[in-house]
Amino acid sequence: MRFLLLLAAFIATPAFAQDRVGIPAGSGNSANPIGQSTRAQPAATVIVEPVAMMIAAFDADGDAKVTRAEFDAGLRHSFDSVDTDKKGSIGYIAFSDWSERWLGDRNTLPSPFEVDRNGDNRISFAELAERFDLLFTRFDANKDGVLVRSELVTIRPPAFNPGRGKRGRGNPANPGN
Repeated sequence: MRFLLLLAAFIATPAFAQDRVGIPAGSGNSANPIGQSTRAQPAATVIVEPVAMMIAAFDADGDAKVTRAEFDAGLRHSFDSVDTDKKGSIGYIAFSDWSERWLGDRNTLPSPFEVDRNGDNRISFAELAERFDLLFTRFDANKDGVLVRSELVTIRPPAFNPGRGKRGRGNPANPGN
């Protein structure tokens, strides 16, 4: 038995004795491994709301445009995927399931409270369509009845940081130094 334990330890020794292989360094004089940087990634300047991602997915023909017909069909399909017993309305828990499935999280907007217009704690397709009609109108910036990707994204300017850049290398409290 001792012999078998000694043999097992002897066989496993080369695996433990091997050196770890490091990630190769990038080109140039950088000492950082590839994929690692000493600088933080800048904040995103183009963002998209979860509901806008869902609307973009309604593009049935792949032309990167969502027509009103594609929008209506996509919304109906999303609702029907949760209204499995075909009651024509869903409760708040089912709405949360719908939200998680189609918007990515149970707590994204629109909330069930803003969709349930008659306050009966049920959300009908008509109520959902009414709320999404407002969203379609809001996203359709040029009012042509078609949503393109540029209408579905939000562009925000990079954050201004006086402590960074050519003039602000020194003291962030005094950008001139």
